[in-house]
Amino acid sequence: METNAARPLGIWSATALVVGSIIGSGVFLLPASLAPYGAASLIGWGITLCGALLLALTFARLAQLWPQTGGPYAYARNAFGELPGFMIAWSYWISIWCANAAIAVAFAGSIGAIFPAATATPLRSAACALGALWVCSAINLLGVREAGRMQVLTTALKLVPLLLFGGIAIWLVDGSAYRPLNPGTESLPHAVQATVALTLWALLGLEAATVPAGSVTDPDRTIPRATIFGTLLAGIATILACTAVLGLVPADVLKTSNAPMADAAGILWGRGAAIGIAAVAAVSCFGALNGWILLSAQVPLAAAQDRLFPAAFSRRNARGTPLIGILVSSGLATLLVIANYTRSLVQLFTFSILLATAATLLPYVVSSAAWLRCGNGKGRIAALLALAYSLYAMFGIGAEPLLWGGVLIAAGLPLYALQRRRL
Repeated sequence: METNAARPLGIWSATALVVGSIIGSGVFLLPASLAPYGAASLIGWGITLCGALLLALTFARLAQLWPQTGGPYAYARNAFGELPGFMIAWSYWISIWCANAAIAVAFAGSIGAIFPAATATPLRSAACALGALWVCSAINLLGVREAGRMQVLTTALKLVPLLLFGGIAIWLVDGSAYRPLNPGTESLPHAVQATVALTLWALLGLEAATVPAGSVTDPDRTIPRATIFGTLLAGIATILACTAVLGLVPADVLKTSNAPMADAAGILWGRGAAIGIAAVAAVSCFGALNGWILLSAQVPLAAAQDRLFPAAFSRRNARGTPLIGILVSSGLATLLVIANYTRSLVQLFTFSILLATAATLLPYVVSSAAWLRCGNGKGRIAALLALAYSLYAMFGIGAEPLLWGGVLIAAGLPLYALQRRRL
């Protein structure tokens, strides 16, 4: 019989994994990416929160049906077979290490708001981002329990200040800041769809508790509760804070800001408040990076145990951590940062989040379809709406990220063929 020591993530750690994975870089840097769309982004936020809750409900039901390590990968394999399962594992894994690159970049932006010299050049920014990436990788190599404890701590340190900032700042916003509704030249429906793709980034991670299911205590009860409550709590905090920033910082300043929320705090309360928010943002990004690195090893671990990924991904170190999964995932995130470090922080962040979102939406689509195929009738309406939302968001991402996402996903097919040949 398994003991709690064999499953070190309880309800608090699982909820912190969800909240901490969602509240990361998006809430602090995303307002800069949304600035060109103005108040139209508020409509996108509303659609995204509804879609995220529908996805959370679907993942909660899937976790009860199949409480297995791997999350979306396990659901796709169980419902549709090995090839679809492999493609989802590959796609989801790509989304994770792309997300890790984006979060590390956002961490650098937050540090730059406190110590400008640290990110004064693109090379320094990249070095700062990679430093955070590999420190979090080292923490995860110490074990799942240690990573879970760090997640609880960093989630508490960022959630409370974020709720306080959003709750107070929203009352100090002038309503005229949200006019005109659509300041761009494109149509309102097109602008809203573009913001749905961007805002979804800020809520990615809602499925986080499903991925390390084998390490979660009482997974068929803990995971659904952590998924739904964590998504709702993180969604409210994120939307409240981002809406306040949009109304406080002028659009021409916001679209080039490396630390939008710190700028908003500075406008309201001065330099000291700006530094305080930047520090919270740095903690937030660090905590999210810690959680996503944990997940970056769990997905290939599950696929490797089913012999769909190379066996090396299933090897654990003395502390039970999938060593190769963490090293390879963090190595690929490092290459993404290095390959694009000459872009501005906002440009690199925007490209990385769209690429990560593109790779994540396919697992969301297939997971929703998995419930429609194998689940009972009780959750079919929610799963159908979650599927529709995921497809809608996918078409709003844009051609370049979708093309790169498609290329990266297709690159996994030779690996699948090789693994099948070895069986």
